[in-house]
Amino acid sequence: MVHISILALKNAVLASIADSRYVFTMVNEFLQQAGKPPLFKVQVAGIMEEVTLNNGLFTLRPDMLLKDIDHTDLIIIPSMMGDMVSSSYKNKDYAPWIAEQYKKGAEVASLCVGAFLMAFSGILKGKQCTTHWLYANEFRHFYPSVTLVEEKVMTAQQGVYSSGGNNAYWNLLLYLVEKFTDRQIAIHTAKYFVIDLDRHQQTPFVVFSGLKDHEDGVIKDAQEFIEAHFEEKLTVDHLADQFNVTRRTFERRFKKATFLTVAEYIQRVKIEAAKKQLEAGRRSITEVMLAVGYSDTQTFRDVFKKVTGMTPVDYREKYNSGFRM
Repeated sequence: MVHISILALKNAVLASIADSRYVFTMVNEFLQQAGKPPLFKVQVAGIMEEVTLNNGLFTLRPDMLLKDIDHTDLIIIPSMMGDMVSSSYKNKDYAPWIAEQYKKGAEVASLCVGAFLMAFSGILKGKQCTTHWLYANEFRHFYPSVTLVEEKVMTAQQGVYSSGGNNAYWNLLLYLVEKFTDRQIAIHTAKYFVIDLDRHQQTPFVVFSGLKDHEDGVIKDAQEFIEAHFEEKLTVDHLADQFNVTRRTFERRFKKATFLTVAEYIQRVKIEAAKKQLEAGRRSITEVMLAVGYSDTQTFRDVFKKVTGMTPVDYREKYNSGFRM
């Protein structure tokens, strides 16, 4: 029997708790229908006997208290609401228990921004994770020892799992179902919940916003310059001269402040502008390419696909309904 503990956090997104419980409960039913014994013991675990959520709209009563759980096999950290740093701090008493159980051999999965609490527990140090793309800059700022791959729908490394933004946690739950059962059961579960089983990237959904919550005024000015002149041919040498810094120093400070190289930042700004034009207008791909400062079709296509996971044509067809009319 696999013991699953879903944490009843003080500011949890209730749906992420309910959906997690629902998935593994239904898998037990699927197994029984196939003539097999149920595999999962699913419990909501908390510090208090009662937790109020959504400003008192819901009341959650955990099945178990943490103090009564000596061992569990899988901990699920649900998504949280509100400011992520304060949200993690409100649930700080869960952190040592998560770390202790992980040392005992339990696996840990965070859903969406639950990654902040998982990082707070210390078990993510030196590992990869993903989270909601909107909080990527904030996560990198507070947890630089963790390798954030926000383009991923989910990650799995050394018994630690994470999922990207909002509904991406369904893909992680299905991954865990397959891990503990088999592919056939995972496919059956995916069909029951009408979920795309093999979705790997959340890059098409990302809206780029450069990290500016840092103290380097020169780099902040450089970021704003790039964002105001993205349609021009920008080079590292030109920018370094513009702000009276040697190229080597400029590149080092830029990467330290933004977690991106200068070239990567320019690409992300240009592609974000291209995405908006493809979503909103009826310009051709070539017109959009030229408008954001690219002159070579193949280069533009390659960079666009690298950043978004889709070609410009596929992106336009997916997000610009007016273009197909």
